[in-house]
Amino acid sequence: MTAAEHPPRATARSWWGWGRSDRALPDRECADLAALIPGLPSEPLPVPDLRGLELARPRVAPPAALAPLVSDGTADRAAHTYGKAYRDVVRALHGDLAAAPDLVAHPRTERELTGLLDWAADRNVAVIPYGGGSSVVGGVEYRGGDHAAVLSLDTTAMDRVLEVDTTSRAARIQAGILGPALEQRLREHGGGLTLRHFPQSFEFSTLGGWLATRAGGHYATQRTRIDDFVESMRVVTPAGTSESLRLPGSGAGPSPDRLFLGSEGVLGVITEAWMRLQDRPVHKASAAVRFADFADAAEAVRAISQSGLDPANCRLLDPGEAALAEAAHGGESVLVLGVESAHRPVDGTLAELCALAADHGGTVAPPGDEEGRDGDAAVGAWRSAFLRMPYVRDGLARMSAITETFETACTWDRFPGLYEEIRSGIGAAVEEITGRPGLVNCRLTHVYPDGPAPYFSVIAAGRRGAEVAMWDEIKSAAMETLTRHGATVTHHHAVGRDHRPGYDRQRPEPFALALRAAKGALDPGGILNPGVLVDVPGRGTGTGTD
Repeated sequence: MTAAEHPPRATARSWWGWGRSDRALPDRECADLAALIPGLPSEPLPVPDLRGLELARPRVAPPAALAPLVSDGTADRAAHTYGKAYRDVVRALHGDLAAAPDLVAHPRTERELTGLLDWAADRNVAVIPYGGGSSVVGGVEYRGGDHAAVLSLDTTAMDRVLEVDTTSRAARIQAGILGPALEQRLREHGGGLTLRHFPQSFEFSTLGGWLATRAGGHYATQRTRIDDFVESMRVVTPAGTSESLRLPGSGAGPSPDRLFLGSEGVLGVITEAWMRLQDRPVHKASAAVRFADFADAAEAVRAISQSGLDPANCRLLDPGEAALAEAAHGGESVLVLGVESAHRPVDGTLAELCALAADHGGTVAPPGDEEGRDGDAAVGAWRSAFLRMPYVRDGLARMSAITETFETACTWDRFPGLYEEIRSGIGAAVEEITGRPGLVNCRLTHVYPDGPAPYFSVIAAGRRGAEVAMWDEIKSAAMETLTRHGATVTHHHAVGRDHRPGYDRQRPEPFALALRAAKGALDPGGILNPGVLVDVPGRGTGTGTD
């Protein structure tokens, strides 16, 4: 069982930062981390206390029939104000909760959810589908408009596995279920089946959130996105309920599911889906390969992605990223390879992958010795750093460090130029914005025969009180660079409100026309997640350029 497969411990979610409160970095560790970055304060910002928060009074009250589903408590409203982007964490740390929703709803059934949507449409209340609240692109935050009030819609009480078809290997699952509960309930059903979709947010995100954002999972090749597991979907919209026919495939016109996959809650609320399952893997193997030159490492990954060997894991860390993950310390790049199967041994496939990497200048690290060094240690260090990184990000945010991440995808022929310009151009922008040099690192998270999905990390010294403005400037510079190189504005983090300017430039105008029409038809009152993907025709609420 991987770390991602373990059910969460029964400890409280952090309302202001990532994950669980007991896993947040203590003050001393925050300060020790910040000491590695010149120019930061010596003491962290205090963890905010809910008891000292004062939120604006709710502007609306639900009818008696819906009142048991709705909360106006400070803790609930504060926890549903933002997602988990850096700028969200910083604003919460500074006590800025001006965007807090008026109410938070917790429907338990589709009928209750429909009642909430009907009431909201009648009262001009904006409805923000919240999922697990793990958005890092402003996807769950209301940023203004002419609505009478704001309702955050938390579907996590709709968390059942309703039906399992072992013959077809599929399950009908409610969309509010969190990742660990989904896997646990499939285990309890028996049959050895799994969805096996593990995004970094797995512990704190829902099936509906994965579908609404077209989330990327842990598979580096083949089934990289949640799209690949969808058999059919059920979506409640203000105009009615859409339920697609459950099929293994169909050529009957445009796919109804494709309309709602990636729609980020602007067209309807996903309530359940039939998802394709698979047998749990029993054969697994992994290896770490070190490269003296990152360009050689990237060529090795390209060869692997085009080989048809389809590793489950193919993560390439550039020298800076490898050092941060403690996977290497000699200026080397590290390629983490993993293969798995439910039916046959995989050692031969791993050997072929390692041979391909060696052909491009890679050195395969030997398996770890009894003290945990070498290959096994590099793989373990990467996995540990991957799961811990959001907590480190929050610790650095408390020290006013700027920690920005952005991910993209491009074709292989464009990757070398994109990598170099991000490293140099964004590095220069960071120094201009913050007044000090910063770190710009990269890893490849998913790879395809025609191109990689690079994930960039930026760490720099910020100025206390100016962190959000600096973050916004760096984000804007990164978006411009991606657009200039023909790379996508997002590979798997969704669009939200933060990526709207880049998304508006990326999408074809005829498609934008169709999306506006769909929004107007399915959500005529413009109440669903206003400002995301497309503006409401005639209302002009949002952050994009529609």
